Amino acid sequence: VLGEAARRLEAAGADAIDLNMGCPVPKIVAKGHGAALMRDPLRAAVIFRTIRKAVRVPFTVKIRGGWDDRSLNAPEVARLAQDEGVDAITVHPRTRSQQYTGRAPWDVIASVVAAVSRPVIGNGDVRSREDAAAMVRATGCAGVMIGRGALGAPWIFAAAAPDRDARARIIRRHCALIEAHLPPPLALVQLRKHLAWYSGGLPFGARLRQALYGASDAAGVQARFWEAW
Repeated sequence: VLGEAARRLEAAGADAIDLNMGCPVPKIVAKGHGAALMRDPLRAAVIFRTIRKAVRVPFTVKIRGGWDDRSLNAPEVARLAQDEGVDAITVHPRTRSQQYTGRAPWDVIASVVAAVSRPVIGNGDVRSREDAAAMVRATGCAGVMIGRGALGAPWIFAAAAPDRDARARIIRRHCALIEAHLPPPLALVQLRKHLAWYSGGLPFGARLRQALYGASDAAGVQARFWEAW
């Protein structure tokens, strides 16, 4: 089934396939997916092999440091991935048990870099270009993946932080894209979430976020945000 799904993605035009073994969400883990695979490296290896045989495009995986502090097996899983032909490995160094709490232990990323010859992409607690440079220096990773650090701050990737007017234009463009590409009920959900993230640092941000989630339509959500902006 996995092989066929990967082939379909490739046939549909996917220029790469990524297997996410980093997701810690309970409903995903309960099905044996996501970070649950960190508990079963041999099963993960079979999945690597199956997908690698099915596609010719680059195949990458994302892993965690391990399932919990007693099973920090990221280097082992990374070596299995390399042996099965995975092209690159992204490492989020917290364990599944940590979820997103505490400081990301970048030394785990360094241990994976030392264990394999494939490119390793570091992830975790990168909230600025300076953080990204520090991760590369500390771990030797080939690249950096930014996730939560871009929520409410997509300009994190810019060479310099934009001014207030430029940020407002970016936010308006983001809202327009959400409404253009999503059906209204889902657009409302995403507008609430993203404008709540964009509200970080605004005066009375907590009160604003309550108002955003209390708005009943997309226009109302945006009106409340710009009143506070």
